[in-house]
Amino acid sequence: MLYTGSVTAKIRNREPPRRRLAQRMLSRAAGAPLLGGNAIELLIDAAAHFDAWLQAIRGAQTRVLLENYIIRDDEIGREFRAALAERAQAGVLVAVVVDWLGCLGQSGSRFWAPLRAAGGQVRVFNAPRLGEPLAWISRDHRKLLVVDGVHGFLSGVCISAKWLGNPAREIPPWRDTGVALHGPAVGELEAAFVQTWNSTGAALAALAALAPPPAAAQPAGAGALRVVATEPVRARVYRLDLLIASMARRTLWLTDAYFVGIAPYVQALMEAARDGVDVRMLVPGSSDIAVVASMSRSGYRPLLKAGIRVYEWNGSMLHAKSAVVDGLWSRVGSSNLNVASWMGNREIDVAVEDGGFAHQLADQYERDLQHATEIVLAPRLFRRGERVRNRTARPHRVRRVGGSSSRAAAGALRIANSVGAALANRRVLAETSRTPLLTGALWLAALALVAILRPAWVSWPLAALAAWFALNMGVRAWRTRGRRRN
Repeated sequence: MLYTGSVTAKIRNREPPRRRLAQRMLSRAAGAPLLGGNAIELLIDAAAHFDAWLQAIRGAQTRVLLENYIIRDDEIGREFRAALAERAQAGVLVAVVVDWLGCLGQSGSRFWAPLRAAGGQVRVFNAPRLGEPLAWISRDHRKLLVVDGVHGFLSGVCISAKWLGNPAREIPPWRDTGVALHGPAVGELEAAFVQTWNSTGAALAALAALAPPPAAAQPAGAGALRVVATEPVRARVYRLDLLIASMARRTLWLTDAYFVGIAPYVQALMEAARDGVDVRMLVPGSSDIAVVASMSRSGYRPLLKAGIRVYEWNGSMLHAKSAVVDGLWSRVGSSNLNVASWMGNREIDVAVEDGGFAHQLADQYERDLQHATEIVLAPRLFRRGERVRNRTARPHRVRRVGGSSSRAAAGALRIANSVGAALANRRVLAETSRTPLLTGALWLAALALVAILRPAWVSWPLAALAAWFALNMGVRAWRTRGRRRN
């Protein structure tokens, strides 16, 4: 009997070979299949997010799964805690994962006591522990909510009143982006939550006992997307971002809160711009982490010289992470364009292949540019017969407004690259800012002076660090010995 293949296979075979190749490349880079039949709603800024999230939580019938980097003990955090506790009291499964570092000084065990007393479960991701001295570097940076297996949300928004701004102090709301999902993709969001939950302890047995809702597998719309759940070292979003930068043909518009691009990605953007792609980068003008904003600005010059247009947001803080390409493909989620998000953190994004949604995101991007300042290279100047190098237009002063995750480690990469270029006398040094070099030189000079004048101030911290690693390595060796005996 002749096998003719499934209807899906027939449709796939009718697609142009280039389209099939692109689909295969994107699926492998993202580590996620393309899922059709989804309804996708764009959510702009925290007020819209909080309203949609709270409405879904208060209507929950079977389960609420919440994973967020920061849940703060303020009026917004307490409102969410009350909604979760009420549902837990009603017999709904409520499970929450928060990040240890993100919530450090923001909320603790006392904050979660009412929810636990109502029957909810709360776990803290990756708190420091013996035997794993560097494990704390990896963070759970996801902002994810799944209700009843039907309503799914992901975003860059943390649960904190800070995202709403402060009208009394004339601080406008933070600019952030997320999505609400219905359809088969919600099951992928739930699976991503369960994976994080299981990594923090025992499996969520109560969830396994719940039958999947009938609506979960039914199409809810026409949107096709991939749920990209990044884990440490797997670098799924990084591979996807590189591939998309290489495949863009007309436009590549990026929004990022903590851009500190590493060399391969920056080169991909520059090559796209040189190839005629309209590449634009929208970043904060006033950042909650001033040192990262400074390091990001130090990399403007090579981008501008390659033809990439760079804009700085004029509001209090731009915290969105999104990309829209050729009016056909888009990405929204929690991942920033830096090594911490790409390589070290748990992140969650959706890569949407839907022209209608891409046009929505592109329209929002153009509206955002109306509230941004474009950074340009100044014209060449001549002084006393000598040509003076171009200078990037000086951005306005950065004002701290408090906020989200620290990206100082990612920002330090820019200093390391510049210092390395100076020491190795590489040609790339001509394309870097002198600011990282001066910063690195001052820090090293200060360290040398302290070591000469106060040797104990250097030796004691080093001794403590060595003792810490020795203790942890000993604990790990003892645990390994115990496992071998068993």
